[in-house]
Amino acid sequence: MGNDDDKDDEKSASTSATTMQEEDFSDSSCYATEDDDDIHIQLGPKMSIREHLEKDKDDESLRRWKEQLLGGLDVAQVKDQEEPDVKILNLTIVAEGRPDIVLEIPQDGHPKGPWFTLKEGCKYHLRFTIRVTNDIVCGLKYTNMVWKRGLKVENSKEMLGTFSPQAEPYVHEMPEDTTPSGIFARGSYTAKTRFVDDDNNCHLELNYTFEIHKEWDK
Repeated sequence: MGNDDDKDDEKSASTSATTMQEEDFSDSSCYATEDDDDIHIQLGPKMSIREHLEKDKDDESLRRWKEQLLGGLDVAQVKDQEEPDVKILNLTIVAEGRPDIVLEIPQDGHPKGPWFTLKEGCKYHLRFTIRVTNDIVCGLKYTNMVWKRGLKVENSKEMLGTFSPQAEPYVHEMPEDTTPSGIFARGSYTAKTRFVDDDNNCHLELNYTFEIHKEWDK
């Protein structure tokens, strides 16, 4: 009888270990890891929007689904080239209790002088206005690097998403952030902002300076 108990204990332990392994495997497949950025997935050949629509034109439900994804886009106006045309129309700084700071994008990507000024310790978020034409842009990312006196103080990246072409521009709201505060935080900063997609196409690169003051500029 003692042997039977030992066998039952071994069977229970084996079952628990198997369950834990299955749970660990399940967890690892559900959550991203630090190495996920290094994974390269082999995709099929890229097709234009026209080719996508023509491919399943006889499947009514699938065709309607694709047209719904494209919104009110007039497919007849879509060019046959494959690359999406992405334009960042403006960047807006939204801070509570202050008028929005709308920053127009210069054609050369180099705003003159300090592009904007922020108050130390203030909460704010960024708003992007994005126009996408011609084709779908996949995995559009925002990256931002900031230096103060030659020392890098910020290196951030945010996934904006995948956007299909449409007549009206997209408006994307970024998460809230807070400017640094204190005497050492005030002064001039240099920054580089980029918008890059999954194909490593850089749709905009901005090199500029900005300042943090003790109070808002009047």
